[in-house]
Amino acid sequence: MSGVPWMLAGFNPDPEAGQVLGVLAWCATAAGVGGLIVVGIRMSLQLRRGDPGEGGEHFRGVFYIALGCLLAATAGPLVAALGDLSL
Repeated sequence: MSGVPWMLAGFNPDPEAGQVLGVLAWCATAAGVGGLIVVGIRMSLQLRRGDPGEGGEHFRGVFYIALGCLLAATAGPLVAALGDLSL
């Protein structure tokens, strides 16, 4: 397959990957803020009900939101640490 020179070229996604990861980081931040707002609204709506163990459910939601934001925030540095991904 010597007639296909583009297959032999290395793939360096640095500029495009940086832009995509930047947009994804902003989207993940917006989703995290929205998730915290939803958990806060649920906490305020269930305030008067007073079921035991209800706080654990809310803190579990906050934990999942924080875990998702942490995962999204580490994607950019992880790709930068891997460097050039050419074959």
